[in-house]
Amino acid sequence: MTTTSLPARARCLGFILFTLVLAACDRVEDETPVPQERAVTVYTVEEAPLMLTARLPGRTVAHRVAEVRPQVSGIVQSRLFEEGSAVTAGQPLYQIDPAPYEAALARAQAQLATSESLYRRYKSLLEQKVIPQQQFDDAEAAWVEAKAALKVAEIDMTYTRVLSPISGRIGRSRVTEGALVSSAQTQEMAIVTQLDPIFVDMTQPVSRILHWRQALEAGLIEAAAGDQGKARVRLVLEDGSVYPREGVLMFSEVNVDSGTGSVTVRAQFPNPDGKLLPGMFVHAELQEGMLQRAKLLPQQAVLRNASGQASVWVVAADGTAQRRPVDARRMLGNTWLVGDGVAAGDQVVVEGLFSLRPGTPVRAEPATGLDLVTDYTRGASQEGS
Repeated sequence: MTTTSLPARARCLGFILFTLVLAACDRVEDETPVPQERAVTVYTVEEAPLMLTARLPGRTVAHRVAEVRPQVSGIVQSRLFEEGSAVTAGQPLYQIDPAPYEAALARAQAQLATSESLYRRYKSLLEQKVIPQQQFDDAEAAWVEAKAALKVAEIDMTYTRVLSPISGRIGRSRVTEGALVSSAQTQEMAIVTQLDPIFVDMTQPVSRILHWRQALEAGLIEAAAGDQGKARVRLVLEDGSVYPREGVLMFSEVNVDSGTGSVTVRAQFPNPDGKLLPGMFVHAELQEGMLQRAKLLPQQAVLRNASGQASVWVVAADGTAQRRPVDARRMLGNTWLVGDGVAAGDQVVVEGLFSLRPGTPVRAEPATGLDLVTDYTRGASQEGS
């Protein structure tokens, strides 16, 4: 009986195992899955003019505020206005007892008549060289002093009737009839506030102002100006409603707040019906400028990685998905304003993007039901109007 040696058996077994491995590799290569085509919806990038706005918090400030104080001392005889009503400049508000000032005026008139008569008599005597020059000079000085005293008495008499210094709306009265007021008192009798027009003071980071100026200088945006050559401003009130009248930008503060790194911007609004009151919290939308070739993308199309880098999935010319970084500048409504990274005509994936990998074949269909809104408040105001 012939037996096979051990080395021969080992060589035979190795050959069989090598053959099996090759067969297995062929089966693996044959079974490698072909990437399946993914169905996605896309948005085609467009370029269009866009007015850039900055939404800033602010407070309303009265155009003018006048504290009514007495110029003479005395007893208040009557109040001549209704609290909370509109008053005009020069309108009588209070009557202070004029009796003491009437007496002072009569005394001043009498002193003036006496001093004038003495002045004229001494002048005649001086021409005749009957009296010395000094005596005539004293009489002349007394006459001038009497005229000044009469003027003061007339002014005091006028001040017994307290007038409104400005036109506006008057608040509550701080004094009542019978109250004693003094020309030196610090407590005002009433406050008159001019509400039309009215100011809105806003704060804006200085970094944003610098960025805006750089964009203007580089020609990326065109400055926006209204009919008066000033930027227009729109107000959103605290309840979310939109103030129906537009305002204009007046000026920016020249000093930067060292604590907050911001500057104050003031706008002026017409307020004929008094709807805006001083101290109200509002949001002001300031027109920064016109961007002639703006590119907007739906918010759901823009992704961010762990480092904050924004990117989108774009359908390449060969029908595959490619991830591309973009410059996402700011969020406007339900859109992103983007700069570099995409161009007009690019197809950006909106739905189905989370199952994509670079090079995945896609079957692109235009997205339906997309409504790009850059300003929710403006749409709401149009619906309510």
